[in-house]
Amino acid sequence: MEELKDEYELLVSIMCKALNDPKRLLILTLLGERPRTVSNLVEEIGSPQTNVSQHLTVLRDRGLVNSTRDGTSVTYSLSHPQILTAITTLREVMHDEIDRKQRLITVDEEPPSTAKVAPLR
Repeated sequence: MEELKDEYELLVSIMCKALNDPKRLLILTLLGERPRTVSNLVEEIGSPQTNVSQHLTVLRDRGLVNSTRDGTSVTYSLSHPQILTAITTLREVMHDEIDRKQRLITVDEEPPSTAKVAPLR
């Protein structure tokens, strides 16, 4: 159990902190399509170059993106494409939970005579 606790602490400090910003998730998603330069990302995300560069630094420091220099241009790519599977799974869980809560709110708002009752199993 201690090993698992230690591993989870490491997971949070390395991976989860890298994923805790919507722009970083967007950058990872875009890089999953194809490698891009900072200029490409600035144009697509609509954020200032300094902001995009800061996000890329975090992602590179956490080992999630690679960078390749060609003269003055730096191209970024995903180090671990399977991170997109994790992001997709988290999005699916979020959508399922939003749908579940919306259904609960809808049922709570219906008058008692029209409320849907789940059949007993």
